[in-house]
Amino acid sequence: MHQPALSPDLRHRLVEAPAGRLHLVELGTGPLVVLVHGFPESWYSWRHQLPVLAAAGYRAVALDVRGYGRSSKPAAVDAYRMLDLVEDNLALVRALDEDTAVIIGHDWGANIAATSALLHPEVFRAVGLLSVPYAPPGGPRPTGVFERMGGDQEFYVSYFQEPGRAESEMEPDIRGWLAGFYAALSADTMPARNEPDPHFVHRADGELRDRFPSGKLPAWLTEDDLDVYAGEFERTGMTGALNRYRNMDRDWEDLAPYHGAPIEQPSLFIGGALDASTTWMADAIDAHATTLPGLVSSHVLDGCGHWIQQERAEETNRLLIAWLATLQG
Repeated sequence: MHQPALSPDLRHRLVEAPAGRLHLVELGTGPLVVLVHGFPESWYSWRHQLPVLAAAGYRAVALDVRGYGRSSKPAAVDAYRMLDLVEDNLALVRALDEDTAVIIGHDWGANIAATSALLHPEVFRAVGLLSVPYAPPGGPRPTGVFERMGGDQEFYVSYFQEPGRAESEMEPDIRGWLAGFYAALSADTMPARNEPDPHFVHRADGELRDRFPSGKLPAWLTEDDLDVYAGEFERTGMTGALNRYRNMDRDWEDLAPYHGAPIEQPSLFIGGALDASTTWMADAIDAHATTLPGLVSSHVLDGCGHWIQQERAEETNRLLIAWLATLQG
């Protein structure tokens, strides 16, 4: 496997955390900015942001969430509940000898970042959300909602619930599965808008990958990049990553005391206009005036899919740097 060119100054570290250990990659000095990836990715999804944030005067730290990459992978399914991931983030900040941090997340990382900021505003002084807007805890039980969303087919979150089921599809060909999944949600390789969405629903007797596009990688993803992602999951397997989905009902119960709670700290949202997370959750974006009263700026990028900080790295970097600059005043 050829390793893509990365800054030689990147520092890889392992720090103690409730998960056992957390792997992080660090660059720069200054105010701490913690970057939290989503599914199915790793710290590497922030490769375009780390050097830019460092050059702008920040201590940029991208972690492997528990269950991913070189971080510990607890065996118990319920070890991946949101409260545990928040505790990991707190431990990371302490291990770096910092008192506060700005936290930025993408996809599941956006939910993790938002919950970290909600539960610990004394530590996470600002929060940036990419792809997934903030929706306060509450509402109906999540698994019931997703079962209804599938209609006469099966919604992908429901498909992920049973341990081992999705793994049996993914793990025989992790590289091929990831390539299809990334392509399904990228602006330049996703199906035309008038076709059935290949990612979110599938036949209950089929596999999710049956509906993926094939044959072409999105422009943001090189063969070498794909090798990095595939190499991580070929070593760890997919269970740690999938266990995040298997805790949504536990999260709903754990966070009941925070139902409807806003996040008061300064915040940022960036979504992709072609991303289903943006279109499905348009009401949540509209509600940000109430749910994110500290919202500094909100952006929906035309012609952009789900993988925002990789699809549109330069634009994302400009928006992040401009937002971070407002926090220094």
